[in-house]
Amino acid sequence: MGNPVKVQKIPKQPLAVKAYETLVKKIICLEYQPSQHLEESQLVEDLGIGRTPIREALVRLHGEKMVESHPKKGVIVRPITLQNTKAMFESMKLIELGIVDIAVDKDCTVFLDKMKTANLRAQKAIMANDVFDLVEANHEFHMHFARCSRNEFLIRAVKDIRTEAKRLSYLSYDNIIDPQRPLEIHYASVVGEHDQIIDGLAQRDAHHVKKLITDHILTFRERILVFMTS
Repeated sequence: MGNPVKVQKIPKQPLAVKAYETLVKKIICLEYQPSQHLEESQLVEDLGIGRTPIREALVRLHGEKMVESHPKKGVIVRPITLQNTKAMFESMKLIELGIVDIAVDKDCTVFLDKMKTANLRAQKAIMANDVFDLVEANHEFHMHFARCSRNEFLIRAVKDIRTEAKRLSYLSYDNIIDPQRPLEIHYASVVGEHDQIIDGLAQRDAHHVKKLITDHILTFRERILVFMTS
């Protein structure tokens, strides 16, 4: 008789990671609303996961500023305020335009390829009508753009800002904010602008990329402010 075939076991995902990823998706997709109190016992019931992994996940989310701790309210989903939103867009524009100046003098080839892959993922998400994956692909694209700077401080700053922006991205991608601009047109515009940013960086055309980045952020900002003030 031959030797029995060994079946390789796939390691189980740690429960704390599973809890974290589930909570992130619920927060980004606004299933857990801004300022909502996250009761530990309710999370155990919702996720079917024990208290310890959930506590570990909440600590990680707190570090990423997706949740906040308040003495009387306990843990709440970080609120979305008009003041913070405006400040976030100001920071996004300032830092990402600064990255362009540095990136055009670097060899960005590896990151440009990753930006292309992220944009393809965005297109697939659009075709599958998967708004959450579209948000993640968009985040991935902008993080690889930040990495073109090869500057860990700028990359860290973009991560903080773009993580904050994820819920706003979901709002932008999941709602018909401007009746004159159907979601299909908005999606196509986002993907097209991403492609132009990649081409501009490849050609080291800082002026053109800065204009694309400015317009890209302005469109995002206007959609969100219209949604928040309507």
